Amino acid sequence: MKNLGIIVFAILSFTCYASTHHEKMPCPSEYVSTLVGSQSDVTFSTGNTYPAVALPWGMNFWTPQTGKMGDGWAYTYGAHTICGFKQTHQPSPWINDYGQFSLMPVRGRDAIDETSRRSWFSHQSEEARPYYYSVYLADHDVVAEIAPTDRAAVLRFTFPESDESGVVIDAFDRGSHVEVMPDNRTVVGYTTRNSGGVPENFRNWFVIRFDKPFNGFRIFNGKTELKGFEAEGEHALAAVYFATRRGEQVTARVASSFISEEQAVRNLETEVGDADFEAVKARAQARWDEVLGRISVEGGTEEQYRTFYSCLYRSTLFPRKFYEIGADGNPVHYSPYNGEVLPGYIYTDTGFWDTFRSLFPLLNLVYPSVNAEIQAGLANAYRESGFLPEWASPGHRGCMVGNNSASVVADAILKGVTPAENVAVLYEAMLSGRGKVHPAVSSTGRLGHEYYNTLGYVPYDAGINENVARTLEYAYDDWCIAQVAKMLGKDEDAKRLEKASKNYKNLFDPEVKLMRGRNADGTFQQPFSPYKWGDAYTEGNAWHYTWSVFHDVEGLIELMGGREGFTQMLDSVFVVPPIYDDSYYGVRIHEITEMQVANMGNYAHGNQPAQHMIYLYDYCGQPAKAQWWAREVMDRLYSPKPDGYCGDEDNGQTSAWYVFSALGFYPVCPASDEYAAGSPLFKKATIRLENGNDIVIEAPENSPENRYVGKMRINGKVSKRPFICHEELLKGTKVRFEMKIKNKK
Repeated sequence: MKNLGIIVFAILSFTCYASTHHEKMPCPSEYVSTLVGSQSDVTFSTGNTYPAVALPWGMNFWTPQTGKMGDGWAYTYGAHTICGFKQTHQPSPWINDYGQFSLMPVRGRDAIDETSRRSWFSHQSEEARPYYYSVYLADHDVVAEIAPTDRAAVLRFTFPESDESGVVIDAFDRGSHVEVMPDNRTVVGYTTRNSGGVPENFRNWFVIRFDKPFNGFRIFNGKTELKGFEAEGEHALAAVYFATRRGEQVTARVASSFISEEQAVRNLETEVGDADFEAVKARAQARWDEVLGRISVEGGTEEQYRTFYSCLYRSTLFPRKFYEIGADGNPVHYSPYNGEVLPGYIYTDTGFWDTFRSLFPLLNLVYPSVNAEIQAGLANAYRESGFLPEWASPGHRGCMVGNNSASVVADAILKGVTPAENVAVLYEAMLSGRGKVHPAVSSTGRLGHEYYNTLGYVPYDAGINENVARTLEYAYDDWCIAQVAKMLGKDEDAKRLEKASKNYKNLFDPEVKLMRGRNADGTFQQPFSPYKWGDAYTEGNAWHYTWSVFHDVEGLIELMGGREGFTQMLDSVFVVPPIYDDSYYGVRIHEITEMQVANMGNYAHGNQPAQHMIYLYDYCGQPAKAQWWAREVMDRLYSPKPDGYCGDEDNGQTSAWYVFSALGFYPVCPASDEYAAGSPLFKKATIRLENGNDIVIEAPENSPENRYVGKMRINGKVSKRPFICHEELLKGTKVRFEMKIKNKK
């Protein structure tokens, strides 16, 4: 197997370097740095990411752990020590982790707890790739390496000469178990550690097989050492030891399961078997190059390539698989909604408030077969809980607002991605969510639906926070459901939902030309400041949320008095100073700081509600301004460095914005057939669709100065509007942008 892995890697490398244009380009995965966004903390986010060693959409990720057990900031770039290599399922530091455990190679029998086993490391001796991680642990004189599969991984440790070389298996606190098996090479166990969103019977079972027998071991519950072979209690740990020569490598093959220990063993045998480290690494790189290689870009700088593919990597991590492959070869999952083991797909770890905007449209265009599984999983989530999730990790979590599962579901149905057998139940799920709220998780369903469905808005004085944000998002979500109703021939539903989709107008104050909280008696809230964050809005202010009318921009233009008034208000977002009112929170939240330091007025690209705003210039006859600002944001607010984002990356959404924008178009309104054009970053890009067709985007005159589009040709024909049709793209399309140095009216 080792030789096979080397051959696969060699073929892969040759393929990546052999370009039809005779330009030597590295494999896409070689451009990716998984450290982008990791230079973050609770007060200031440059991504709030960690270096995930994983396969695309894999069930299990692995990451070096610099933070303490339970710390949502598991890895931070400014840290100097590592205490373990953690199997993680964390989608966000704010949501935190579940089902986590760690391995840590050590030298010395007293290096057990996370303080005593810590080791200094340097980024100079660290390599962080999607398919591979390596670091030198100075205090133990050990090199640690990781290569992933979907549900398993191989860890390789290069030890010094020592009779006390070892590996600590930490099953974490809040209920865990470890056991050393009689073969003297295997450790099994489980962890129940979680941050919510799980049934009472939740466990993540793990199995760890070493390729070298132990010459000793120690078992602990917390700090108490136990006799025997196992520990079960609040905090189980095991330390296994080897006598090693200098440079000797010990390999640990690790897998886990949310179903059972037996299934964990099956996952290990199926995905790793007896494959060695190099073979697993080569297969992982091949998988990443297949996924990232769906989009190829040319005619950019090295930094632009690195930024683009690092963003595409982040766009293909979440949502993650939560299903496993059973003994019969079919998908099966432990339900995080009812605790049963059931057939079929399920995915998790994503917040639709973030990702409906461009992450899911990217999946529908480039990776529809993956989203078909995700949609099947959403149908299962509804069957198992009575609700579509809004923020799942792994089950329903209380986070953010809106009912944006409707957007995610509708966009997939309308674009022909959703499996036919799931369309009816998903339509039922969308309608059902309009009139109820989860009894335990108020962010699932529609909080305030009683008011919204009668008054046409959620009142400011009803005791429901972030009421403007909820109303605007419910109105858009109603429009999304209406489009599916039309497609299914449900005319009465469509008519009712289309009417409800105009509810955004109820919160528009013509006096200030902004969306504003409104009381139940029809009066607008007093006092009012467009700079006040939170309160009636979600992590933003009136300058940000006024534009959340994705489905009826023409209607919003009319409310603002026409194109001139609309343009003036949109311009104002970038012109007004980055002042703010944080009185609702009582502190300056990190999103406010990130808006300030961007130096783009009150435009807050670091948080999702504002991310489509730039492209609204296309709707008011000012596409050159969209082109200017799209390029400004790409050039100034993204990079391939550890501080490479301008706020929370949020499960691929902020990354997907960059991917779309670098290609030259953006999905302002998911569930529509339209993309708004911007300013492509590369001279050429090719999207290889799953249906066998290619989208070829050319901008041969592109340069930092030539950011404006003179003409856009689609299949040779000049487009009169700055928009591109989804159906046209699917047929295989050539889009040619004629770039110029400045806009001439």
